Amino acid sequence: MLDLILLIKKMKYLKKHWSSILFGFFIILMIIPETRIPVQVFLQRTISLSPSEIKKENRTVLKEYDWKLSDLHSNNVNLSVSKDKVILINFWATWCSPCIAEIPAFQDLYNFYKDKVDFYFITNDKSEKIKLFLNNKGYDIPVFRPLEKSPNVLTSKSLPTTFLISKKGEIIIKKVGVASWNSDKVHQIIKGLLAK
Repeated sequence: MLDLILLIKKMKYLKKHWSSILFGFFIILMIIPETRIPVQVFLQRTISLSPSEIKKENRTVLKEYDWKLSDLHSNNVNLSVSKDKVILINFWATWCSPCIAEIPAFQDLYNFYKDKVDFYFITNDKSEKIKLFLNNKGYDIPVFRPLEKSPNVLTSKSLPTTFLISKKGEIIIKKVGVASWNSDKVHQIIKGLLAK
C-alpha cells in the first residue's frame, strides 16, 4: 500500500512539473554535442518560412558575373557561364545547423529545376569534408568552393545566405538565415522568372 501511495505522489509530481522536466531534458540534449545539431536542425526546419521577394524598387542588380569557383573535382568554373539564366546561390557550411536544415529542401528544388536553373552551393569547407557530408546524406547538389572574393552584391557575413537572381541579374530574393525553399511560393517565383 505504501508503494502505491509513493507511486501516486510521484505521478502527481511529474504531472505538476512535466514542463520543467521536459525543459531540463531539452537542455541536456543541447549540451551533448552528438545531439545538439540534430535538435537544432529539427527546430529550424519546423519554424522556417518561405523567403520573400525583394520589392522591385529595392532590388539590386548583379552586373559583374566574373567570379571564379572550383567544383568538388577541382574543375574551375566561372559564374559568367550563368549570365542570362535564373541563378540560385547559397552560401553554407557543413557545421552550420541552419544550413543543414535547408539542404533537403534545396535538394528537392535542385531535382525539380536542375535543367532550368543554375545552382551554386558555395562553401569554404574542405572538399573531403563536403564529399563525406554529401555522401552520408545522399545529396547531389552542385557544391563549389570560391577561388576569389564574390561580387560585392553577393557578399554576406552570415550563413546561410541565399540569392535568387533573375535572367537580367536582378536579385529577386536575398535571404539571410534558414528558410523553407521547396515551398509553393518559391516555385511560383521561380516559374515566373523562367517564363520571362
